[in-house]
Amino acid sequence: MIQVETIQFLFALIALLPLTALFIGLLYWKRWIRTKLGNKRLVDQLLKGYSSSLFKTKIIFILVAIGLGILAAANLRKPVAAENAKGTGVDVMIMLDVSKSMLSQDASPSRLDKAKQFINSLLPKLENNRVGLILFAGQSYLQMPLTPDISAAKMFVANASTEAVPVQGTVFSEALTLADHSLDVKEKKYKTAIMITDGEDNDENAEQAAKDLYEKGVVVHTIGIGSAEGSNIVEPGATEPKKDLDGNIIVSKLNESLLQKISNTTKGTYHRLDNVGETASSVASQINAMEKKGFSASGNIDYLNFFPLLIALAVVLLLAEVFIPERKMSVA
Repeated sequence: MIQVETIQFLFALIALLPLTALFIGLLYWKRWIRTKLGNKRLVDQLLKGYSSSLFKTKIIFILVAIGLGILAAANLRKPVAAENAKGTGVDVMIMLDVSKSMLSQDASPSRLDKAKQFINSLLPKLENNRVGLILFAGQSYLQMPLTPDISAAKMFVANASTEAVPVQGTVFSEALTLADHSLDVKEKKYKTAIMITDGEDNDENAEQAAKDLYEKGVVVHTIGIGSAEGSNIVEPGATEPKKDLDGNIIVSKLNESLLQKISNTTKGTYHRLDNVGETASSVASQINAMEKKGFSASGNIDYLNFFPLLIALAVVLLLAEVFIPERKMSVA
């Protein structure tokens, strides 16, 4: 199936509409000028060497060449069959909660630090797959696109902090939607997502976002960090626990029920992060048991790109336009 790598460029095709309208207007204007020049027989005699059809052909060649150039910029491509690939794997998008509640210390040394330990333990077990990283709190950011480079992934994980997302809170639906946009959802398989959080979600759209992902073939595994009893939040450099607007100490609790709903909705699994090594091994075994797709040796999907062909056709049309005369090849 033909795919478009950069679909935004296709909007440039709209520019062909005014250009085509201008061309049609030019034809009508030329016809109007001929009627205003005087005696029709004399005008026809003077213009007998001019070819209207050749002029139209030149303009059509230019418009088609522009269209081909736009399609080339959008990079039309076709995935190469898996049997021609040099390796197989799946796409794994990791969603890491970096909200302030992840600073709670009911997981040692903190929820966020324990989440990082889990990811660092998981990554070496996913070496045959592509991995991406999303950081989320009140908003979500694609910190690292899908890559087979595990070393780069570890670097991005090490730099993850509660300061990475300026808008606080926890909105699962944004993270799940961004995962949707960051994964190739054209094929309803070969991909999974891992959400690592304490489960304190501030909106009601998480289950629907998870359902949308599942309908596109994405399995979501959820990892819960923290305790049901909860813990105070002490920000770095602070001496007292974080308080709400009424002056009450905030207690952040693990919300397992919501995480279980998300994983159940997508046919994934829920894990409470007690033992980092055991949880990482369990999640990795589930991911590595999934049906895999073909990757090139670099870990990327092999594609047949139509860019060279489209550019070549555009250049041929433009060269042909230059050599097509507006005069008839022979005048009687």
